Amino acid sequence: MDNFAPPILLALALVLVAAGALLVRASGSQMTLGRRLAGATGVRVGDLLDRDPLPARPVRVAGRIRCPDPIVTDDDERLVALHRDVEIRLGDGSWRTIERLRETRGIELWDHDGSLPLDPALAAEPLVAIPHVWRGDVAQLEQEGHRAAVQRLEQEGLRPGAARSVTRMLSTVDRLLVLAQPARAPDGGVTLESPPDGFIISALDLPDAMRLLGGPRRRWLLAGSTLVGIGAIAGIAGIGLAIATALG
Repeated sequence: MDNFAPPILLALALVLVAAGALLVRASGSQMTLGRRLAGATGVRVGDLLDRDPLPARPVRVAGRIRCPDPIVTDDDERLVALHRDVEIRLGDGSWRTIERLRETRGIELWDHDGSLPLDPALAAEPLVAIPHVWRGDVAQLEQEGHRAAVQRLEQEGLRPGAARSVTRMLSTVDRLLVLAQPARAPDGGVTLESPPDGFIISALDLPDAMRLLGGPRRRWLLAGSTLVGIGAIAGIAGIGLAIATALG
């Protein structure tokens, strides 16, 4: 029986980790972004301007927005980033994206001690902002481009049904938290460079950002994380027992 215990434990570990990972994914969480944002050291813009040497790792920079040429919407909102995805559900239950809008403006991130340039076009997705979600029937889509996309899907026999739109925005009045890599410019000044996976930009305070990134199904996230943890423990136990059996 002892010889069978390590393989059983390792198989159980794989099943638990796989099931947990599926639950975490199905929860809609973005915890990778959340861990990176929360795990970074928080600094103000002015702190970076006076620091030498600069931090070697990305930091969470807090500041206000200054933008001379914002995006002005039909509702007279002044934005620096507008992300919108419009999708249509097909007859087989899958979703097809018919619009993926990414519009941004260069900004300065500032506080009372100075400012730093930032390009929101280099942001990781999603923007950490309250999403504006619309759901309805494809017949309710009003833009000409959307109606043309629906017609093409109908001609392909894909039977479009429900539609949904998710819009995330950064406004000129927002206070931002930005995960960025400070760097020294050739002229000796400080710039904010994008980490390898892009800036993480949040229009929410850190606790609210973490709740949003936790996804809409937090119980699934908790259950999935628990299963992954139990699976990891089972895997370690299985490896330890296998080593002990081999030595014995």
